[in-house]
Amino acid sequence: MSRISYVFEIQKAHQYVLRQTHALQRIDQLRKLKSAIEENEDAIYFALHKDLRKSRFEASVTELFFIYGEIDFAISNLRSWMSPSRIGKTLSNPFAKNRIHYEPKGVCLIIAPWNYPFQLVMSPLISAIAAGNCVMVKPSELSPATSKVITKIILDTFEEEHIASLEGDAEVAQQLLELPFDHIFFTGSTEIGKVVMTAAAKNLTSVTLELGGKSPTLIDKDVDLAKAAQKIAWGKLVNAGQTCIAPDYVLIHQERLDEFVGLYKQFATEMYFKAKEEINPEVYGKIISKKHFERLSNLITEAVDKGARINWGGKTNEKTQTIYPAVLTQVPKETKLMEEEIFGPILPIIPYVDLDEAINFINGKSKPLALYIFSKSEKNIKKIIKSTSAGGTCINDVLVHIANPKLPFGGANHSGMGSSHGFFGFKNFSHERTVVTQRSIDFNSLVYPPYQAKQWVLKMLKRIM
Repeated sequence: MSRISYVFEIQKAHQYVLRQTHALQRIDQLRKLKSAIEENEDAIYFALHKDLRKSRFEASVTELFFIYGEIDFAISNLRSWMSPSRIGKTLSNPFAKNRIHYEPKGVCLIIAPWNYPFQLVMSPLISAIAAGNCVMVKPSELSPATSKVITKIILDTFEEEHIASLEGDAEVAQQLLELPFDHIFFTGSTEIGKVVMTAAAKNLTSVTLELGGKSPTLIDKDVDLAKAAQKIAWGKLVNAGQTCIAPDYVLIHQERLDEFVGLYKQFATEMYFKAKEEINPEVYGKIISKKHFERLSNLITEAVDKGARINWGGKTNEKTQTIYPAVLTQVPKETKLMEEEIFGPILPIIPYVDLDEAINFINGKSKPLALYIFSKSEKNIKKIIKSTSAGGTCINDVLVHIANPKLPFGGANHSGMGSSHGFFGFKNFSHERTVVTQRSIDFNSLVYPPYQAKQWVLKMLKRIM
């Protein structure tokens, strides 16, 4: 028996023990996880820098502190989350007691990506532990240093029958996907999401897919463009653009395009450059691998070959796997830059004449994971929201909607399915079990045979149901 099969079998057996755990026991597990993370902070920072050249400050904000907040929120609220929900009675069954019980799904699989390799393992893991599940974690092989630290933390904190980390390449992931898990939580590309969903269908396994897509930023004509440009520059360039909810492209009124390019360049330079034309590697990350570096370089080359214009930046350094921030305009629609999720520091800017034109452009693509709107007009904001669909939306800001554990985070169709964080993550890893307790007065017997002389029952039911 392979190690993967062995771990799966012992977790299948152990899941029934976890079903009996109460809130204090699960809270204790979450506290142990937090302590283990705190003890390994330096190793985590080192690993994130090695894998992605993340600065300690950026890693703190986007990876560790994010997770500390998730754990604390779960600890503070788990008792109420686990309490059965009271559901109202109906006239057709007026004497029953109706409850929804949240029970663990069982044995779950978490497949994590490389771009936020610590956060995107730990966030769903927190929810799975809170919900009382056994979990097998597959960290990304493209961020090996961080994966190694994750495995150490899990190994030091949990018994393998409860939580296990399985490092390895795509072959390991394929072996895991062949197993009949009770739930799979996958974060990654839309294309691989389809593979995961296909594999899950063979076992009728439920899935949560956190994918991506081309998240648009629509800038209305009336905005404070300096504030918008500063926020967009940060949201686009944090983690060198390798963020699933990063602004993928900007739609801006044609009269303000040149002004925006100048301001974006100004703020990007202030934040991420050491000198006027030299990037600061202490704050600006690298591209995860040579393969992804080449993919991004080719996106720029292909766009320029088809008529796009580089307004600023785009310098590359293959040795350090660094792609400088780039702004492109006049980008043809049929380029890969406008068809694929960019996942890098390249920003196409598309001018529009009227708002309907911009809305139609967004709706011409698959539903994005995020939509960003910069506007002072409540009328226009409402129109954009009602006329489009997206996993989440920020108005006059970017990225911040992911940071509130009281809000659900997730995609729509091509950008994902299911929600995570806080109670929504807990519910995602739980089965909502209906429990109806009938009282001593048995109202339902009125519909039992024989039916002679019971026409009055049908008349009554027709009125009250």
